[in-house]
Amino acid sequence: MAEAVPESPNRVLLLAGVFEVRGSTATTLRLAERLPEQGFEPLVVCSDAERLSSEVRRELSIRQYHGLSKRLIGWLARRRLIADFADQPPDLIHVQSSQVVSLGARLADEWGVPLVVSVHDVLQSQDRIEHPRSVRKILAVSEAVGESLVDRMGVSADRVVVVPGGVDVPDVQRLVGVLEPDHVPSVGTAGPLEAVKGLPYFLNAAQKVLAAGRDAEFLVAGAGPEENNLRRLAGELGIRDRVTFLPNRPDFSDALAAMDVFCLPSLQQGLGTIMLEAMSLARPVIASAVGGVCSVLRDGETGMVVPPEDSAALAGRMLSLLDDPVAARTIGEAGRRDVLARFGTVTMVERTVSVYKEVIRTGEVLKQPGKGGEE
Repeated sequence: MAEAVPESPNRVLLLAGVFEVRGSTATTLRLAERLPEQGFEPLVVCSDAERLSSEVRRELSIRQYHGLSKRLIGWLARRRLIADFADQPPDLIHVQSSQVVSLGARLADEWGVPLVVSVHDVLQSQDRIEHPRSVRKILAVSEAVGESLVDRMGVSADRVVVVPGGVDVPDVQRLVGVLEPDHVPSVGTAGPLEAVKGLPYFLNAAQKVLAAGRDAEFLVAGAGPEENNLRRLAGELGIRDRVTFLPNRPDFSDALAAMDVFCLPSLQQGLGTIMLEAMSLARPVIASAVGGVCSVLRDGETGMVVPPEDSAALAGRMLSLLDDPVAARTIGEAGRRDVLARFGTVTMVERTVSVYKEVIRTGEVLKQPGKGGEE
């Protein structure tokens, strides 16, 4: 009797644009790392992964097609991508970035495979999802993002699935530094330095904390178009010697470990994956009440919430944590427990894989004789 041939794993093309040091990139990389445990083979493709470490690029076998997301000059990269997978196309395409939704739809049509798209930000009225009819499911990183898709984009609710980003929660975490008697506490933020992140409010809050006579250091980890403006503002506020910029990091792990309090002063926010990483280290967090933040934090319990664009409120919460280290530690530990319960990587991967299986199964049914072919 012939031995049964083991079934080969489903191949998922994780399609991204430029990999940057930001929460959405971290989510893609964690997904790629854990998919084999769920019986899926990840194929990671992007237009640029140079900001990732060579070790990560090698371990995940990331394929770079430079210029892939460019409308005019990317045709050659796209032709090469199609040719590379012509003999064995993926079973499903999962688009990780709005930059490449159009390309993902084109490839899905080329190979006759289903398309899934992740959306990480709350969409505004002027935003849109390209090729919406080609997308089987849209994974929204939070309820707020899902509502923006339905209310502002007109996407049917049955095509939207909320799958929050997941983080790896370490078993052991350093205690909040403000508990140490001779320790100068560090208050920090991390992420892309973009206008939407509200970082001038962080620096203005830092100035208010120092003006109140509190001894503290401030960290700004990340790179982006606002870096020069933020450095100039720190000088204008007279706090340049108390603010450290960390622009060239392969990830934010060392920066988060150096912080005693984490701040997310965003004006818009899909969820806040870097905030979750800080919480996983038992760092108390202060964040603007925007987007998906309110689905993560319970004010005064697992974190602190402030109105956006309010440096005075932000400074007040900073001072309250710095002046009450016991409360800071309590909030930090409660936040860590909440992340462990609700936002672990395993949970994120399992929910994502559940969607994969549904769209692949649906596609197989549609291809059966008498079912009318593909949609």
